[in-house]
Amino acid sequence: MAQGICADNPGLDRTVAAPAQGGPSMKVFAGNSNRLLAEAICNYLNLPLGKATVRRFADQEIFVEIGENVRGEDVFIVQSTSFPTNDHLMELLIMIDAVRRSSARRITAVLPYFGYARQDRKPGPRTPISAKLVANLITEAGADRVLTLDLHAGQIQGFFDIPTDNLYAVPILARDVKEHYDLKNVTVVSPDVGGVVRARALAKRLDCLLAIVDKRRDRPGESEVMNVIGDVHGKDCILIDDIVDSGGTLCNAAEALLKNGATSVTAYITHGVLSGGACARVTSSMLKELVITDSIQPTTAVQSAHNIRVISTAGLIGEAISRTSQEESVSSLFD
Repeated sequence: MAQGICADNPGLDRTVAAPAQGGPSMKVFAGNSNRLLAEAICNYLNLPLGKATVRRFADQEIFVEIGENVRGEDVFIVQSTSFPTNDHLMELLIMIDAVRRSSARRITAVLPYFGYARQDRKPGPRTPISAKLVANLITEAGADRVLTLDLHAGQIQGFFDIPTDNLYAVPILARDVKEHYDLKNVTVVSPDVGGVVRARALAKRLDCLLAIVDKRRDRPGESEVMNVIGDVHGKDCILIDDIVDSGGTLCNAAEALLKNGATSVTAYITHGVLSGGACARVTSSMLKELVITDSIQPTTAVQSAHNIRVISTAGLIGEAISRTSQEESVSSLFD
């Protein structure tokens, strides 16, 4: 049964503070998409990152070779299906197949960022539901379960016919807000109507006000801000969302909030896709800061941007991996 993990309880802040011990039968491997995060997760677990070769032939075919014995092991493969999405997805599928054929006891696909998640429904006739197709591919490749972070749409958990744990980054983001802002002057803002549930969860955790930016999207990748619902005058506004891609929505929302009297606008986003000229757009915008997690490995442009900051999810994901391997409750992370 698919399992969604609720992030409305502050218990996680305490739980992930201390490193966990990895069991002797657990091994963690990584593809090429986010090796830095995989290494940080292994450091949290006090485990070495598993030896695996993931390379390409001259014609760009992907070749995988697992460099150590995994027979009877509980294997976790860390791979964000971020840009280049199709390459990283194929790496994941081939790695799953490699460890399955090597007689691993159980295989968990750890997807800090699940690509194709925005294609979770048919927006028009004769269009695919690509998120379901990708879920089928991962399942048929041989994964026994999936561990992911902040799915774009919660119902994607139901696309998998294997157990799926969807972790939320809200506790990590909330902790960072507490460290940098006076909560008495903070208002949490959803950049659109569809993100109200996520914004409400953060506002409840921080015990602060909630506002909504009402916008109209004329064409894909473009947005037009219409109005702000809620009082943001004199407030430090915290925009919260799961994905930032082109950055247009956030930049327009920041401008609208400041025009409505906000003192500052900071965006907290789980997945920093930041494609094309998004970094340049953010650095030249009215955003005080864009805070993203390392679910997608930061590019050089992200690292050099003066108002983009990256926070780690290694503790959250590492703790979930440890509890999964030890057959302990993952949902109790948030009790």
